[in-house]
Parts: sequence; C-alpha cells; structure tokens
Amino acid sequence: MAITPGQITGVSGLLDAYATSEAQQAQAINTQTSYLLQARDTLAVADVRADMSEQYATIQAGRTIKRAEIEAQNYQIAGNTLLKNMRATNASVRARAAASGVVVGEGSNLGIQRENVAGTMRDVGVSDLNALTARVMGFEDASAMLQSTEYQNYLNRFTAQRQAGQYTQASTAARMTGGLLANATLAKAVPTFLKVM
Repeated sequence: MAITPGQITGVSGLLDAYATSEAQQAQAINTQTSYLLQARDTLAVADVRADMSEQYATIQAGRTIKRAEIEAQNYQIAGNTLLKNMRATNASVRARAAASGVVVGEGSNLGIQRENVAGTMRDVGVSDLNALTARVMGFEDASAMLQSTEYQNYLNRFTAQRQAGQYTQASTAARMTGGLLANATLAKAVPTFLKVM
C-alpha cells in the first residue's frame, strides 16, 4: 500500500493540530502559574505592609505617650513653681509684718497668707488635673492609633485574601479554557485526518 500525498497532508495536519493543542495547554499552564504567583504575591505584600504599618503605629504611639508625659511633667513643674512662689510671697509678708512690729501669726498678714495659700492650692490643683489629663489623653490617643492600625491591617489583609481568591479562580478558569481550546483544536483536525486515511 502506497502512501498518497493526501495522506501525508492529513498526517501533517493532525501533527500540526497536536502541536498547536499542546502549545495551547502550555500557554494555559503558564497563565495559571502567573495568576497563582500574583495571588501569592498579593498576600505576601499585604502581610509586609501590615507589619510595617504596625511598626510605624507603635513608634508613633510611643512618641504620643512620651509627648503626653513631657506635657504632664511641665504641668507638675508649673505647680511646683506656684508653691515655691507662694512660700517666697508668704515669707515676704511675714518679714514685712515683723519689720513693722506686727505679730506674724495674727491679723491682716495672717489673712493675706491664708488667701495666698488658698489661691495657690487651687492653682496647683488645676495644674495637677492638667497633668493627669495630659497623661490620660496621651494614652487614649496612643491606644486609638494602635487600634485604628489594627483595624486597617485587618481590612487590608481581608481585601488581599479576596483578591488572591479572584486570582486563584482566574488561574483555574485559564487552565480549563486552555484545555478546552486544545481539545477543540484536536477535534477539528481528526475529521480531516480520517477522510484521507
């Protein structure tokens, strides 16, 4: 039995279709791999960003607390300065009274000293309250900053997981589509091959 030119053409057409279908499958595998790598990289980048964001927030929160502590110390220093000035003022009142021949523990000079002490203690109380407020507000600001970062990182990771899921679905679809195209290419070549054989 001799091989005819039509048979050669039919076999070469089938081989060409087979090669094309294998190339289509290889392209589908390549596309699938690309999507899977994108999915993996999306998750990895989201984790790195979350870690860096957390580190930055921790540093900023520490700075906020330190700033609040310095502010509280400044209020305490102001309170101590008020007390120091009160002692100096009262000493001056007592010295003037003694120089004038007035009894130090009685009369108007005692009233002046009592009012001076009362006014100063009110101011010191306000200064102490300001110091406490500075500490509390600094702590609250730092806590809110850390909590906000934690929530944002959670949302970013969730978004990255959804996106990675989409890439995974796209990779599956690409692989299946490539297989269908390869099978269609072979199926199209078989009738031509069978006609010549």
